Amino acid sequence: MTTMNKIDIDNLLKYGEHVNLECKKETHDLPKSVWETYSSFANTGGGNILLGVEEVSQKGTLFPEFHVSGVTNAKQIIKTIWDTVNNESKVSLSLLHDEDVQAVKYDDGRMVIVIHVPQASYRERPIYINENPLKGTFKRNYEGDYRCDESEVKAMLRDANDDGNDGILIEYHDMNDIDIPTLRNYRNEFENRNIGHAYNQLDDKEFLRQMGGYTIDRVTRKEGLTLAGLMMFGKGLSVRERFSNFRMDYVDMSNLHGDMRYSDRLTYDGRWENNLYNFFRQVLTRLTNGLKRPFRLEGMQRNDDTPAHKAIRESLANSIIHADFFVASSILRIEKHDSRICFRNPGTLKLPVARIYEGGSSKARNPRIQNMLRMIGFGENLGSGFPTILNACKQEQWRKPDLCENQDLREVILNLWMISMYPKSVEIELRKLFGATYNRFSADECSTLSVALVEQEVTNERLQTLLEKNSLQVAKLLRNLTKVEALTAEQNGRWTTYHINNDFKELSNGVPNGVSNGVPNGVPNGVPNGVSNSDSTTMAVLKLIKNNPYISRKEIAAEIGIAIKTVQKHINKLKYHGLIHRSGPATRGGYWDITE
Repeated sequence: MTTMNKIDIDNLLKYGEHVNLECKKETHDLPKSVWETYSSFANTGGGNILLGVEEVSQKGTLFPEFHVSGVTNAKQIIKTIWDTVNNESKVSLSLLHDEDVQAVKYDDGRMVIVIHVPQASYRERPIYINENPLKGTFKRNYEGDYRCDESEVKAMLRDANDDGNDGILIEYHDMNDIDIPTLRNYRNEFENRNIGHAYNQLDDKEFLRQMGGYTIDRVTRKEGLTLAGLMMFGKGLSVRERFSNFRMDYVDMSNLHGDMRYSDRLTYDGRWENNLYNFFRQVLTRLTNGLKRPFRLEGMQRNDDTPAHKAIRESLANSIIHADFFVASSILRIEKHDSRICFRNPGTLKLPVARIYEGGSSKARNPRIQNMLRMIGFGENLGSGFPTILNACKQEQWRKPDLCENQDLREVILNLWMISMYPKSVEIELRKLFGATYNRFSADECSTLSVALVEQEVTNERLQTLLEKNSLQVAKLLRNLTKVEALTAEQNGRWTTYHINNDFKELSNGVPNGVSNGVPNGVPNGVPNGVSNSDSTTMAVLKLIKNNPYISRKEIAAEIGIAIKTVQKHINKLKYHGLIHRSGPATRGGYWDITE
């Protein structure tokens, strides 16, 4: 972490994603809850802890407000931080470097301590406290820190094993649990692609053993199918009995009409043996059906492969080789839509999303299944899978795929968008909605609105990937679009999702509500720039604040007869134009300054 100053902290408080920010108001001592937050940041996506800062806005406020009180004993607190983080009886592993703990001085002498907690690597997780991983492991979600249950801790321990999950012996499962037609189809593909390979001469059992689908324990002499062997080639009943928590599902929701829910589906209906090889083969055929294949010769061989085919098969292979089959109520689900394909697999990401987009690689959870697919031409070599998908999308001029994870469901989601970043039809629709105002938006703002319209929502994390900007830069962009009411914000605890405002209203002079033609000072007739005479509610709020600078949002709501949330929207508009600003705490003891 680079050296921080007051401006950096103020920007972090104003624009930072609060799922990655924790403020502690204690001024004299280091609060014990710091270490729960340290564990949660380390096990999730990293984050910053600010000591000597208190959130003073009402719960659920779209743009939270903070009060910087500072700490009174910075040196002692910092010493306690280092003493504790390096004490293995308190914290399992220190991830901090010297620059990750800083004391930042304000002009008036107040001191704020910043603790930057990096995300732990998958080999280091879980990070826990008090020598007890089952009781002292925490993660982060939109509500804050939460204690991990036993299954989450075990999942992290599994992921720390570079040998993967799919080599374990599945006791009491042997060659009788293999679906021979499935294995025969695979071996035919293997032989056609690997002519003269030594494995082609082996019997089925030895073939599986060489491929990692069958194992013999050297100590106990127990033998049987591995997870990879059962899941790839097993009989459907055997797979369902051993992994009753897991299922495979494909749904085609493209080209729907009327009350149709889907046009095609592949699920557990007794018509096919439910193993991964059959699922992969049948789904891949359905996903690529209809894609154009140009006729192209390379030497004397026809090569009709396209970037679109590459992107789809790599995405499907990735969803399988990174799936965690031990997650409770897990599902490998593929959805085909008109403009995208959604790949969902159980588990969480081993690497931060940003590193994956940059080309970072981690070992697959299922390296034996990965090798089985690779030997018949599917799935790239280690570390090249996602870069292959990105490159294929770039060649097809598709927008970047959307990769994210749902920590609550323990699910990884990849949306493969099969449309351009700026479809002409989308621009036409945006111009129709925003009128002349659309010309006032910057290129990044237009991109943001395009994503929100096509994908039906947008988040800070998604825009970081698309626009190649950091979290603070994206937050400023989203805040501006929200203040001019081009976007609406839906807050879920510390996480915010943004949507196109379909009720956007533009004034007769081509200026939208909340957008000023000039500097925010008074103009004739007592109507400030950027606030129309027709904005009667906004003017009513401003009048009440003028008459009583100490008035609360609740009192304004009661006086005008609107919701507190609506009051906040009008206050945001007035603050955006510089007509008012808050002095002191956001609740008790604070007041409004009128600046027009």
